[in-house]
Amino acid sequence: MGTFEHPEFAGHDRVIHIADRVTGLRAIIAMHDRTLGPAVGGCRVFPYANEGDALSDVLRLSKGMTYKNALAGLPFGGGKSVIIADPSAKTPELIRAFGQAVDELAGQYWTGEDVNFGAEDVEILAERTPYVLGRTKGSTHTGDPSPFTARGVFAGMKGALEHVFGSDGLTGRRVAIQGAGHVGFNLAKLVTEAGGEVVIADVRAESAEQASDELGASVVPPEAIYDQECDVFAPCAMGATVNEQTIPRLKARIICGAANNQLSGPGAGQLLLERGITYAPDYVVNAGGIINAFGDFTGSYDLNDVIAKIDAIAGTVGKILDTARTERRPSHEIADAMAEAILAAARNDRVTAALR
Repeated sequence: MGTFEHPEFAGHDRVIHIADRVTGLRAIIAMHDRTLGPAVGGCRVFPYANEGDALSDVLRLSKGMTYKNALAGLPFGGGKSVIIADPSAKTPELIRAFGQAVDELAGQYWTGEDVNFGAEDVEILAERTPYVLGRTKGSTHTGDPSPFTARGVFAGMKGALEHVFGSDGLTGRRVAIQGAGHVGFNLAKLVTEAGGEVVIADVRAESAEQASDELGASVVPPEAIYDQECDVFAPCAMGATVNEQTIPRLKARIICGAANNQLSGPGAGQLLLERGITYAPDYVVNAGGIINAFGDFTGSYDLNDVIAKIDAIAGTVGKILDTARTERRPSHEIADAMAEAILAAARNDRVTAALR
């Protein structure tokens, strides 16, 4: 199946396949929509079973970035990249080869951290291209996006709690977090500091145990996380974990987490609506990292402004959920429509300006 016929192809602007004989690099860069600005989205390293799986992932992720950036009020389009490799085989030479490919796009695509691609990798990438966000070195030092992503998810969670329970307080609330990586751990910390109880699971036992030791979180096996009695289920690992098999097992009133593409498809959103489970759309609540990294794009950084914009995610979530309730529609459809309206307005403005 070609890219144009792929079910996840959504009129993407450009999809570029990259191969480097010397390093063995195999990668795909997808730019979904650049109406608002250059395509922006992180680089993911993952041992996909085949090229088709990698293409599916990068196409879905890049479209999500278009909507994320639009609703976050950022002058960015949506992009994403995937490197098809076992993370243990990731080398500086391979990263530099990928950086060269990004550089050849001359600013059409900016990238940064994602799954299995961290702060050290970003700095190696920056040796070959300036089109990098989330730097730990340089003039802006926006750094590790994880705490900011977690703060945005926490803000979205408070917006969802207010919508469902009439109060955004975490005291006495139980949150089940799937994934104890940098974002999941920081989210668990915010929840516990706010008086909430955390139950956590991770395929890496040592990560979950760290949350237990440092935060007092309860730890359950990865597969058991879906069966927890809780107020909020927070997927903070890989996508598509909210699906026809897992939804009937959920005992949460709210789903709000950091993972991209949490829903396996549109049918999952409808099933959540039918079950009375409130879903805070992932690309809305996990925008904190890209909001923070904006300083690397502009060359200036104001932490207070970043925090204010991230905390405003609570209000955006509330607006989406209120509209979904009024219209009796899945919340992801409402968020998509809001993002599409922003894009349509920008396109109309561009046409109007061209006709003057």
